[in-house]
Amino acid sequence: MNAMSKSSKKYMPTYIIIALNIIFYVFTSILSGNIVEMDYYVIRQYGQYNLFVLNGAYWQLFTSMFVHASITHLLGNMFFLLIFGLRAEEWFSLKEYLLIYFLSGLAGNLLTLLFGFDMVSAGASGAIFGVFGACTIYFRRAIGQSIFSALLYSFFLLMISTGLNVNVLAHLGGLVVGLLIGYVLGATRRRSVTATYEYRYSFSARG
Repeated sequence: MNAMSKSSKKYMPTYIIIALNIIFYVFTSILSGNIVEMDYYVIRQYGQYNLFVLNGAYWQLFTSMFVHASITHLLGNMFFLLIFGLRAEEWFSLKEYLLIYFLSGLAGNLLTLLFGFDMVSAGASGAIFGVFGACTIYFRRAIGQSIFSALLYSFFLLMISTGLNVNVLAHLGGLVVGLLIGYVLGATRRRSVTATYEYRYSFSARG
C-alpha cells in the first residue's frame, strides 16, 4: 500500500510543519515579550480575528494555523501532529498529505468564521484533526472494512477534546474534511489493489 500511495515519508512533511510552528511561536513570543503565553493583541494580529478577516485580512485564515496561544498549546498540538502525521506520511503522497493538512485547517477556520462573528482563535488543531480523520478512515476503506468504527472513534475524540477556550468549530470542520478526503483516497486505492490482484491471478492461471 505504501508503494501505491507514493509515501511522503522521505520528504518529512510532519517535521517541517512542526519546525514552522515552532519558528512562528518564537516569532510571536518575541513580539509578546513572553515565551510562556502570547499577548492577546499578537494573537489577534496573526491568529484569526473574525472581524479582521471579514474586513479583508483573509491571510489570517492561513497564518492562524501556525499561531499558538501558549507553550502548552503548542506542545500539545505538536505532540498529536507527530503521532498522526508520521502515520499519514506512510499512507499518503506529499501532495495528498499537504492537501489534507491545509484544506482541513482552512475548513475549520472557515467554519469558525461562519459561526463565530467576534471570535479570536489560533492553532493547528483543525488541520491535525483532519490528518487524524483521514488516517482513521483511510485504512478501513482501503481494505474494504466497515467505516462505522472509524466514524465512531473520530467523533468520540472530537467530543472529549471539548473544553474551556477550545475551538470546537475548527476541530469539527477539520475532522469532517479529513474524513471525506481519507474516504475518497481509500476507495480509490481499494479499486487499484483489487485490479492488481485480479490481473496477477489471471496471469498465473494462464501460466
